Amino acid sequence: MSTGSPRNQTLSFLMRRFGEAGIRPRTKFGQNFLIDLNLVRLLVAAAELGPDDVVLEVGTGTGSLTAMMAPLAAVVITVEVDRDMHQLASEDLAEFSNVVMIQRDALAGKNRFDPVILDEVARHLSAAPARRLKLVANLPYNIATPILTNLLATDMPPRLMAVTIQRELADRIVAQPSTKDYSALSVWVQSQCRVEIVRTMPPSVFWPRPKVHSAIVRATLDDELRGRIADRGYFHDFVRAMFFHRRKFLRSELLSANKNRLTRPQVDDLLAGLGLGPQTRAEQLDVEAMLRLCDAARVVAGD
Repeated sequence: MSTGSPRNQTLSFLMRRFGEAGIRPRTKFGQNFLIDLNLVRLLVAAAELGPDDVVLEVGTGTGSLTAMMAPLAAVVITVEVDRDMHQLASEDLAEFSNVVMIQRDALAGKNRFDPVILDEVARHLSAAPARRLKLVANLPYNIATPILTNLLATDMPPRLMAVTIQRELADRIVAQPSTKDYSALSVWVQSQCRVEIVRTMPPSVFWPRPKVHSAIVRATLDDELRGRIADRGYFHDFVRAMFFHRRKFLRSELLSANKNRLTRPQVDDLLAGLGLGPQTRAEQLDVEAMLRLCDAARVVAGD
């Protein structure tokens, strides 16, 4: 064990620990440590952890958040890409028998989770019938979007995600139609989850200080919402295609995304059948309308 508890992740504690270990935060891994303990506690509270929860944490850091969660959950699986940081956290988390530490990149490429991590999650979920997965993490900015979107694309999505992310990304997740932040990410997450911003945070609560504001976001899985999606992979690709050029009319996006599969008359008939005019844009459609459009296009295209 180190001389300090990971539950005391203050600026002075971090600087001392890093000095002892001869390391420093690494920008390429998006290492910005939350040094306001009240906000760390708020993040844990937002996760509503219980004894049946299998927690996935991406970005172990010094283990401060991990140590707060371990007494509350069945298992905490924490992933850290930085070898030095993994070693430092291993020393501070040695007392917890229910913490599983993995030193590797959580992502196997941009569009999917590392299967080793998913296998570990599945193993712990299967240990008891009541177990459920939750993602709780101070996510590095550079991987936050693929972490959130790829987990929702799997067959074992988190029942709840409580994460700190860039404020700009948080605004996109909760955005409503016809606003500047509404995007494919908004539709994808809201098509499966109830989402909310729990708290916004200034750069001063992190070390090193990022250049942007952050937010704690909570997304709670809704089985009824998720059950409406006939093919999640198809819907995910479809939504991204509809927002690829967000200012283009929906008619043009449908034709571009379905070359050699949909003709202009078919697209016109499809839009008319849904009550959508020729000058409708993707950003005007709510989740329900996007689901209907996707299903209709899929039927006409024969996919």
